[in-house]
Amino acid sequence: MTSKQWDFLLRVIEGELPGDQRPVAFIIDSPWLPGWAGISTLDYYTSDELWFESNLKAIRTFPEIMFLPGFWSEYGMCTEPSAFGARLVWAEKNLPHAEKIILETDDIESLKTPDVHTDGLLPFMLNRLVRYRPKIEAAGHSIRFAVARGPLNIASFLMGTTELMTALLMEPEKVHQLLRKITDFLKDWLDLQIRTIDTIDGVFLLDDIVGFVNDDDFRAFALPYLREIYEAFDVSVKFFHNDAQGLVCAPYLPDMGINLFNFAYEHSLQQMRELAGDSVALLGNLPPRDVLAQGTPEEVESKAMEMYRSVREKSRIIWSCGGGMPQDVSTENIRAFLRGISKA
Repeated sequence: MTSKQWDFLLRVIEGELPGDQRPVAFIIDSPWLPGWAGISTLDYYTSDELWFESNLKAIRTFPEIMFLPGFWSEYGMCTEPSAFGARLVWAEKNLPHAEKIILETDDIESLKTPDVHTDGLLPFMLNRLVRYRPKIEAAGHSIRFAVARGPLNIASFLMGTTELMTALLMEPEKVHQLLRKITDFLKDWLDLQIRTIDTIDGVFLLDDIVGFVNDDDFRAFALPYLREIYEAFDVSVKFFHNDAQGLVCAPYLPDMGINLFNFAYEHSLQQMRELAGDSVALLGNLPPRDVLAQGTPEEVESKAMEMYRSVREKSRIIWSCGGGMPQDVSTENIRAFLRGISKA
C-alpha cells in the first residue's frame, strides 16, 4: 500500500469519511492473481519475479483500489501447515493443498511447535518480502501487514475439518492442546514478520472455520485464542477475515480487538453493522463468484450501486466483495465495480 492509501485506511477505520471519497479495497492472492496476470499458479509460487510482477501489474492497473494485505507473500493454504511438517501437493493451475498429519487425536501430544525461523515454507515466504522490499518501495508501496491463517483454520488443515469438528465435541481437551500449540506458533510467526519488516503496522488473520461453530464453541475454542493473538501486538490495524456462512463471531469482534472485518456475502452490510457495532470497519460484501466473477459488467455495476445504497450510515465501510477476490474476475468487471460505487 502507498503511504496515502495507508493513511486513508486508518482514517476510515477511525470513522472518518473524507469528502465524497468512497474507499474500495480487495483481498488479492493466488486464487486470482496468476490467472488474471496470464501465468500459471505454479509459476506464481515458484518464481519470485513473476509473483512481484503480478502484484505490480495489479496496483498499476487499479491505482484507485487498496489491495490487501498488499504484495501478499503466500503459498495458498500450505504456508502454515508446511511448518508443522505437512506433505504439500502442488498443481500447475489449481491451488495446492496440505495433507493432514494428525490421524488420531493422540498424535497431538507429539506435535512439535514449529521454529518460525527455519521450518517449512516460512523462510521462503519472509525472505521473498525481504528481497523484494526495495522494489516494492521503489514502486511507492510498503509492506503493512503480518499475515497468517487463524488457529482453527490451521487445526483443520492438520487434522481435517470433519475430524476437528468431531473432536470439539468428543475430546475438547485435546483440541485445546492443539490450539495452544498453534496459537504459540502464530504469535512467534507474526512477531518475526513484524520484527523483520519495520513498516508493518497491521495484523491480518484469516479463519473460515470460525464460521462453522456455535456460540458456546466459539467462546471456548476461538475467542480466547484470537483475542490472545491480537492483544499480543500493538499495531494500528487488526484485520480479520471469515467468509464462512455464520454470524457467530460478529458480536465479539470488539472484544478481540479487531477493527477491520471481511465477511461472507450472505450477510448484508446493515446486518453486520448491527451485530458488530459501530467501532469495527466492514470490508464487503458483493457476491464474489456469482456476481464479481461471473456477472456481466452491467450486472456488476448495478449490484455495486445496489450494495452502496443499501446502507444508511456509510462511515467505517470499505466497498469490496464478501471474501477474497475469486478466480476469473476480469479487468472489465473490476472497473464496473468501481463505476457502480462512484455512481451510486
